[in-house]
Amino acid sequence: MYTRKNQRDLTRTEKRRLVDAILKLKRSGRYDDFVVMHREFYVMDTENRPRPAHMTASFFPWHRRYLLEFEKALQGIDPGVSVPYWDWTTDNTPSSSLWAEDFLGGNGRPGDRRVTTGPFAHEAGNWSVGRGVTDENYLTRNFGRPGRNPVSLPTKDDVARALKDPVYDTEPWNSISTEGFRNRIEGWGIRGVRTVANHNRVHQWVGGPMAGAASPEDPVFWLHHSFIDLLWDRWRKAHPSSAYLPGRKPASPGRDRDYVFGLDDPMPPWNVTPAQLLDHSKLYRYA
Repeated sequence: MYTRKNQRDLTRTEKRRLVDAILKLKRSGRYDDFVVMHREFYVMDTENRPRPAHMTASFFPWHRRYLLEFEKALQGIDPGVSVPYWDWTTDNTPSSSLWAEDFLGGNGRPGDRRVTTGPFAHEAGNWSVGRGVTDENYLTRNFGRPGRNPVSLPTKDDVARALKDPVYDTEPWNSISTEGFRNRIEGWGIRGVRTVANHNRVHQWVGGPMAGAASPEDPVFWLHHSFIDLLWDRWRKAHPSSAYLPGRKPASPGRDRDYVFGLDDPMPPWNVTPAQLLDHSKLYRYA
């Protein structure tokens, strides 16, 4: 049993150990494997193939297992490391602690949006973005996307509205599900209903690789998804009688039947079911 802490509560030593473990994982080549995996399973609901990770009911359990695999890889380097969470409803400015020089570094510079501060700046010699993600090999960010279409980070009220929904997910179990906790947090914009919200809006706010399928190229991805995992934990505690839905594959003969994962359907690439990932209490807790 280990603890995932709020990133703002990390000591200087804890930050250094986490950064060092991430950089060693990068040098080994294994970090890039995690990026490739996320790109592979970033399946849109307009594609005719299974989508365990996004635009789907299994969004939360798939990313829980993905985060656990990453954490296990880090702990193979430093057993005392865990993935902290970034509460973007509170730490919601470019001067928040996670963007410090000794942690994740800050925003990209004007023009090319290149990150020039912190251990993941390309100049530091430790971090290259590649494998078809960008024409350049340096990390970029574009906080708030200033200009014609600026975006703000979600608020506590945004999260509270999602947590209040007692239903886990609803048909058609995809990006246009108008009700249900899953899509309220995953946050796909639905014309006439709501704009991009919560999880997706955070990806947009950071910008750079975080705005696309290769989002783990930016290490903040893991802190973001640690918080998303925590929100799922909070929702389950707030609604103990609410089940994961769909409990089984959709009964209708529509195309989503073969692309959506019910409670006991094994999810690739690990062949584990959502049911096996509902309870994390024997593995880790949140501080």
